[in-house]
Amino acid sequence: MDIRVFEDNLELDTAAARLIADLVTTKPNAVLGLATGSTPIGIYRSLVELSNKESISYKGVSSYNLDEYVGLTPDNDQSYAYYMNEHLFSKIDIPLNQTHLPDGMASHLDAFCNKYDRMLEGAHVDLQLLGLGHNGHIGFNEPASELSAGTHVVTLDEATREANARFFASIDEVPTQAVTMGVGSILKAERILLVVRGTDKASIVRRALTGPVTTDCPASLLQLHARVTVLLDREAASLLATGGNEGCNTFASAM
Repeated sequence: MDIRVFEDNLELDTAAARLIADLVTTKPNAVLGLATGSTPIGIYRSLVELSNKESISYKGVSSYNLDEYVGLTPDNDQSYAYYMNEHLFSKIDIPLNQTHLPDGMASHLDAFCNKYDRMLEGAHVDLQLLGLGHNGHIGFNEPASELSAGTHVVTLDEATREANARFFASIDEVPTQAVTMGVGSILKAERILLVVRGTDKASIVRRALTGPVTTDCPASLLQLHARVTVLLDREAASLLATGGNEGCNTFASAM
């Protein structure tokens, strides 16, 4: 793993955006795996700024998102379809028919999951952007005795719903289920970019990056991937500095 630590969140966002922008520059038909939540907002903002400044085109790019809530229509301001349009798609020149998200309103969710897997198999993601949940989830792959490799419907942990309740009027409005790309699909990406911020994530960062590989911490399976870049702020990396960085090829501080 290539682990980089930043003192400043703007520098972290710019570094993440730079990796994505450079991929699109060198490979105009790149396939991006995209994430949502609070972590990527600054990254997408920096990516838009870079794209405008350097006239980077996304007309040949296609994208596949990790997940979507079950039961929220795309025009619901808490849906991930709405989020992606608000923070990225409406601000770059990517054709909307080349953007793909799980359909949480599909009448037959299992059939849709199979369809999304077939799309992913044919796409071959060049770079998958990930955040990290407090319980170690990636996408909405929650800790369990076993994990689904492909796209599937998941019942969200209460801890996950509580963490996401800040985006809703109340926790009662947070959906109980989501459609998520499976860990197997995530690990098929050519390169993975994991971004984590905050003291409250320090413990799970150490567990995910240096602890045992276990489905009880889905993010720990990233240790099995050959090309993972991890961007952390100083707070998220705080326990790596004291707890060691076993298994990591690089532990560099970017300032």
